[in-house]
Amino acid sequence: MGPTPPRDCRPIVISGPSGVGKGTLVQKLFDEHPNTFAFAVSHTTRKPRTGEVEGRNYFFVTPSTFGNLISQEAFVEHAMFGGNQYGTSKRTIADQMAKGLVVVLDIEIHGVKQMKANSSIDARYVFIKPPSFETLERRLRGRGTEKDEDIQKRLAQAKAEVEYADTKGVYDKIIINDDLEKAFKELEEFVYG
Repeated sequence: MGPTPPRDCRPIVISGPSGVGKGTLVQKLFDEHPNTFAFAVSHTTRKPRTGEVEGRNYFFVTPSTFGNLISQEAFVEHAMFGGNQYGTSKRTIADQMAKGLVVVLDIEIHGVKQMKANSSIDARYVFIKPPSFETLERRLRGRGTEKDEDIQKRLAQAKAEVEYADTKGVYDKIIINDDLEKAFKELEEFVYG
C-alpha cells in the first residue's frame, strides 16, 4: 500500500503552547502515514546543538544571511527567540510540495499572524489546546528542564495563545489534547477530512 495523501494538500500549520504535546501528535501523524508528510525545516541563526543535522533539524545560517533572506521576502514567517532568529522559507515549503508531500509547520503565534497576513500562503491552521493551564504547568514542570521564571513566562505566553486561538476564524480546527489517542484521531480526521 502506498501512502494515501489527504484530499486537501495545503500545508498544515500546527500551533499551540509549549508543553501541549504538538511534537508527539505530529510525530504520530508522520509514523502512521509514512511518505505523506514533510516537516518545513526552519532557518536559524543559532549554533547547532550536539547531534543536530544541517538541513534536517535546521538550516543554520549567519545573521547577515538571515537578514538578506528577510529583505528578499524569502520567509513565510520569522521571529526572534532567545536572541536567535528563526524563519520558515517559502522555498522549503515549495520543495516539499513539489515532491508531492503535505508540509507540516510547527509555528508559534507570531508566525501564524504573519502567515495569515500574507495572502500568498494558503494553509490550514490547527491549534492544540491544553485541557487546562494546571495540566500544562504540570507538564512543563515534569520536563524538569525549566527554571520557575521560565515556566511562568511560558504559561503567560500560553494564556495569550489560547485567547488568540479563541478568536473566531483564526484556526480551522482546535483540538484539546487531554487524551493523546483522542487528540490524534481528531487531528487525523481533520487532515483527511
